[in-house]
Amino acid sequence: MAFKAAHSLFVILSAASMLTVCSANRGWSNGFNKTYQWPWGHKNESHNSNNTNDDDGPKKIIVGGSDNWRFGFNYSVWAFKNAPFYVNDVLVFKYDAPNDTVFPHSVYQLPNLWSYLRCDLSRAKMIANATQGDGEGFEFVLKRWLPYYFACGEHGGLHCREGRMKFMVLPLLRRWHY
Repeated sequence: MAFKAAHSLFVILSAASMLTVCSANRGWSNGFNKTYQWPWGHKNESHNSNNTNDDDGPKKIIVGGSDNWRFGFNYSVWAFKNAPFYVNDVLVFKYDAPNDTVFPHSVYQLPNLWSYLRCDLSRAKMIANATQGDGEGFEFVLKRWLPYYFACGEHGGLHCREGRMKFMVLPLLRRWHY
């Protein structure tokens, strides 16, 4: 019984934390009903640190910006600072192909928050191998309104755990036009 209660509390706290992290952004200081994604909010507000306008349609966003996808960069902080992301936005993962001086990287989509927190790749799906990030990079479309969890799967999850090569996004729906 105590396990069930603890598990339920964990699920509720995880969901609340995820919602808070995914929807939080600098500059939203005007109250709940005035956030940009709601149709009854201010139309001229701009809070996106990407300096994009959600009316322009899907964006191509380079994961990590000019740092690209590399070991030691904190992608969770990057995702927080570059939120919000929207359904149909395109994430571009750029990384060099492995060679004598470059360690390989890959991109995995993790199935849930628990796998993400533990860097557990056992049920993760590889979406880009070690060579697909070279050149123009690998593109991933955020097709649905659901949380996405990404991590580098190299060296049994070491890049995810020690290299901070993981992040999550919850893309928002684009603003309604009425």
